[in-house]
Amino acid sequence: MINNNTFKTTIFCLLSGLLTFNTPPTFAETLGKIAAVVEEDVILEQELNKEVDTIAQRIRASNTPMPPESVLRKQVLEKIIIDKLQRQLAEKAGITVTEDMLNKSAEDIAQRNNMNIEQFRGELQRQGMTYKNFLDNMRNEIIINQLRGREIGGRIKVTDREVDHYLETQGNVSAEKAQYHLGHILIAVKEGASAAEIQKAQAKADNLVKKLRAGQDFAETAISESEDDNALKGGDLGWRTIDDIPTLFSSEVNKMKAGEIGDALRSPSGFHVLKMFEVKGFDDHVIIKTKVRHILIKTNELIDDDEAKRRLFALKARIKDGGEDFATLARSNSDDKGSAIKGGSLDWVNPGDLVRPFEEAMAKLDINQISDPVQSQFGWHLIQVLDRQNKDNSTEHRKNLVRDAIRKRKIEEETELWMRKLRDESYVEIYP
Repeated sequence: MINNNTFKTTIFCLLSGLLTFNTPPTFAETLGKIAAVVEEDVILEQELNKEVDTIAQRIRASNTPMPPESVLRKQVLEKIIIDKLQRQLAEKAGITVTEDMLNKSAEDIAQRNNMNIEQFRGELQRQGMTYKNFLDNMRNEIIINQLRGREIGGRIKVTDREVDHYLETQGNVSAEKAQYHLGHILIAVKEGASAAEIQKAQAKADNLVKKLRAGQDFAETAISESEDDNALKGGDLGWRTIDDIPTLFSSEVNKMKAGEIGDALRSPSGFHVLKMFEVKGFDDHVIIKTKVRHILIKTNELIDDDEAKRRLFALKARIKDGGEDFATLARSNSDDKGSAIKGGSLDWVNPGDLVRPFEEAMAKLDINQISDPVQSQFGWHLIQVLDRQNKDNSTEHRKNLVRDAIRKRKIEEETELWMRKLRDESYVEIYP
């Protein structure tokens, strides 16, 4: 059965993508009092109240001290404003989520929580959330993630030189040996801020550091004061390796112990306050490489699923009972022309190299065993494992981690700046 805290965290993260109405201001009076105008859209009081209630329930469920209602309303309103601005951009860009994509995402989340979809629905109900609301929130998250990928992801490049430079300069730092559970508070500084505004923000950040070091609750403070995406989650950034942490934070994190509050750090976005919740280590990276070959039969107008399976079963019988050679039959029968000329060989493969149905079937085979027909998006396969070996993949794994971390770091930094710029340059009017 799913761990209740883990489940609540998953749902809370999805709920942080707030849904909004899409009602023209000219008709807003028929729906209720307006809380804010966001470009050509509005936020209604009833909508804001509903989201405040939802977030308040989640905060109470996480045993985090509740901030004053006025502070919570301000934070939630800002969240909805940013959400609406992103949804408007996504709509203009033609970004949509199909029902198939949505249902597949829900099934994946259910599987990761060791449930089928019906059990997942039931668990949502027990947590006080309808399946429809869950799907609506997830649709919102997917659309916004696609927008950010489109607006930001395409601009982010990580070169081999950057990876090599990191490994040369940080090579003796065992970044993979430790993970850090971090909290984060952002005191934002708008683009083009005056010296007085910057000084005021720094004074606020420094004052927060003093209060937090004196024992003030971090999550409550983040909810009340932070101006980044994780504010309503108590500023929790989750577990990260040093490679997953923004460059600005790295040197500070390396000096911090569990429970400590770091000094305020300056970036183009503002001032950052970090808390180290916990630190833990993990082992070297060893993978199982598999030497495998296959015969592929693709389906088409003349060959349906049943016919493809029949042909593969016949080939398997010729190998097993008739003593015919797998490689020879692969050359003459496989529709994977790239591997067919090599007797069906895919050579040595690493975990994640092949599609999931193929890998799952391959993992269950003994050496030299031949599978029954296995279906993937490419067709039907007959699979034979020729050998396996353990490989210390730490060097390659570290390079990949560094590459992914540098990219993630750049995306986070660019996203923070992009969202701040989007907010500053958009027309927003908040009503008292």
